[in-house]
Parts: sequence; structure tokens; C-alpha cells
Amino acid sequence: MNRSAIASSSLAALLLSGCMVGPKYVKPNVPLAPNYKESTAATSNFKEDANWHPAQPADAALRGDWWTIFHDPELNQLEPKVAAENQNLKAAEARFREARALIQFNRSNLSPTIGTSPAAIGERESANRPYFTSTSSNTADTQLPLDLNYEIDVWGRIRHGVNAAREEAQASAADMQTALLSLQAELAMDYFEARSADAEEKLLQDTVKDYEDAYRITNNRFEGGVAPQSDVDQARTQLEAARVEVSDVTLVRAQYEHAIAVLLGQPPATFSLPATPLDARPPAIPIGLPSELLERRPDIAAAERRVAEANDRIGIARAAYFPAISLNGAIGYESAALSTLLSRSSFLWAVGPTLSETFFDAGRRRSASEQAQAAYDETVANYRQTSLTAFQQVEDNLTALRVLNQEALHQRQATKSAQGAQQIFNNRYVGGIDTYLQVVTAQTTALINERNDIDIMRRQMDASVLLIKALGGGWNTTNLPKL
Repeated sequence: MNRSAIASSSLAALLLSGCMVGPKYVKPNVPLAPNYKESTAATSNFKEDANWHPAQPADAALRGDWWTIFHDPELNQLEPKVAAENQNLKAAEARFREARALIQFNRSNLSPTIGTSPAAIGERESANRPYFTSTSSNTADTQLPLDLNYEIDVWGRIRHGVNAAREEAQASAADMQTALLSLQAELAMDYFEARSADAEEKLLQDTVKDYEDAYRITNNRFEGGVAPQSDVDQARTQLEAARVEVSDVTLVRAQYEHAIAVLLGQPPATFSLPATPLDARPPAIPIGLPSELLERRPDIAAAERRVAEANDRIGIARAAYFPAISLNGAIGYESAALSTLLSRSSFLWAVGPTLSETFFDAGRRRSASEQAQAAYDETVANYRQTSLTAFQQVEDNLTALRVLNQEALHQRQATKSAQGAQQIFNNRYVGGIDTYLQVVTAQTTALINERNDIDIMRRQMDASVLLIKALGGGWNTTNLPKL
């Protein structure tokens, strides 16, 4: 093979393979701590309560069905329905499919386009047309061409576009997972709120029965001339106020039930959640290390994928500075008469490269390049901020669980004491030692503390759900689609 042939082959290989202009992608760094600030404090806190224990390395890590860690059969039945029926999630899934289709749209630019535009033209020129002799002529032309156009991706503009579309599709997949995790967490929180309302409603209904007994006793004492009218009025006030509180809790509970129905993609009228008072303790949740969180949060993964996409956008902007090289070709038949269209003499072909380069654009390409760089810097900042926010959410909920555990211990003691004081004051009133006002005060204090018990339990379950959500719910970047 002669030198010119070798040179031509090398040039053709270079043009076909091309090179990728633009910066090489490097994953941005994020400020990290070796451990969570609250991890040690939270672990030591478990020792104060025999019902709690810290998660050990051998404990099962969070999985996609993270809600099973609460060991609630009803919740286990409800959660899978979110992925199947929730309409907001269906919208997120449609956005992912749209982004995935865009990959093939961009990838198609790596292949030539082949088309045809058959034409049959008849034309008579005017004898009175300007600048020509006053003769007329008739022409006819029939064409059956096959056209080819292929842009050689020398500088990587098209490949950068394919990569950017792929990264956006992966980001959309992570967005869909973020939406799913948020909806699942919202369902769990609404569920525990409803169960908490059930517990409050049961407490208040029991309280109403106790107040009815107290009202009956006080009224009997009044009719017997032992108690004044004011005692009857106070007892009646306590009773009616408790009934109002039952109605308020019933309303709140109904609203949470309606919210659960909508999360499951059902009209509220077709959904009913059986009443079951909340009686649970937060489960042990393995939290891992801060460095692992970067791989476990779908919103962090989405932000990182958009950094990579923005990096490819810089490459696309820089490729605009280089000439575009295209290969154009045509093959087909052309004849003035349809009868000779497919004859050998009517055969035609054309092939050749085209090069186009812009020498002056008044700064348009420079502005596009600066815009791409600024967009990249923005995505890097968003990625780091998303990561920092994730660390904050984990720390916040670890703190909440630690503090709430301490509150629960003290609150149980306070409730026990308040119930004992209520019984003492009630006995002293029946014995004629104390006034009914002291009984009312003791009843109110006991009820407040009993409701605080339920409220702290609710907040503990909510904090547990939020911690699981902050940890990514068992998701991992290995779940990103390979597109």
C-alpha cells in the first residue's frame, strides 16, 4: 500500500472516530465528617430504656420495603399500593420515560439520515420573460433520488449530547425514586398520625365515661345537700369539654384517612382505615456513615447526574468553535420522460464532504460557552447543598429520637404521678376533705399528661420515618438504570 493510501486511511479513521472536546468529568467533592454528630449520643441514649437498643452492624440494612421494620401488618399492606396507584408517581414515571426517549433521539444523530423526495415537474417558460429572447420552451423532469446525509462527529458534539441525555434520564429516574420515597414516607406518617388520633380518641372516650360518672356522683351529692351547685357546674363543664375534644380528634382522624386514600390513588369515599390505637416504639435503624449517604440518597444522585450533564453541555458549547464536517450523497434516476426514468442512462450519483465554519458571530459562541460553564457551577453548588441538607436531616432526626426518648421516660413518670394524684384528690373529695375544684385540676393535669404520652409516641414514630427517608430508604446508586 502506498503512502497516500495509508495517509488517506488514517485521515478517514480520525474523522470517523473523532475526539471529544470539553472538560473531563470529575465528580465534585462534598464536605464530609467521619461520623454523625448524634450517632454516639443516640447510641448511649438507648441504654436508658430496656425497650430500645442501638442498631448493630449485623442488623439488616434498610431495604426497599423499609416500612416492614415497624412490624405493622396494616402498614405493610398499604405501602406497596403507593408505587402502583399514586398519580404523582405516575407523572414522575412518565417524565422518566420522556427523558429516556430523548437518549435515542440524540443517539440517532450518530447515524446517517437516508431519505427520498421523488418529483415529477413540468414547466413552460414564458416567451416574454425579461432578459431573455422572446421564445418559449417546455421542459419536463422526473426524479427518483435517494439522499444521504451524515455529520461526522469529529469533536464529540453529538456524543456529548447523547451523554447529556443519558445523564438527564438517570437524574429523572432518581427523581422518580425521590418522589416514591417521599410519598411512602408521607403515607407512613399519615398512618401513624391516624393511629395516634385513634389512641387519643380512645383516651378521650374513656375520659368522657369517667367524667360522666363524676358528674353523676357530684349531682347526687348536690341533691343530697352535700355538694354546692358550683361542683355540679364544674363537673358538667369538664364533661362537655371532653366531648368537644373527642369531636376535634374525630375530625383530625378523618382528614388523615382521606389523605391516605388520595396517596393510594383512591377517592376518600371508597377507603376506610380500621381504628387501631397507636402503641409502638421506634425500631432500631442502622444509619451507616456520612460518606455512605452520598450513595444512598436518590436526590443526591439526581443532583450529581445533573452535574455530569452540565459538564457535557460545556463540551457541546466548545465543539461549536470547530468546523462541522458532513458527508452528503445522492443516488437515483432522473429523466425528462417517465418511460426512460429507470434506464441505465438515467442513473445518477453524487457524493462529497461538506465543511462549514463560522468566522464571526459577534460573541455568540463565547456567550454560549460562558452560559454552559455558569450552569455547571450552579449544578455543582446544588449538588453540594443537597448533600449538606441530607446530612442535616439525618442529624435532625437522630437528635429528635434521642431527645424524644428522654422525654418519653420522664413523661411516663409524670403521667403515673398525675394519675395517682387524681385518684387521691377524688377520694379526698368523696370523703369531704377537698373541694371539687381540686379534683377538676387533678383530672385536667392527668388528661394532659396522658395525651402527652400519646403525642411523644407519635413524634417518635414520625421521627423514625423521617430518619429512614433521610437515609434514602434502602436505595443505592447501583439502582440507577444503565441507559
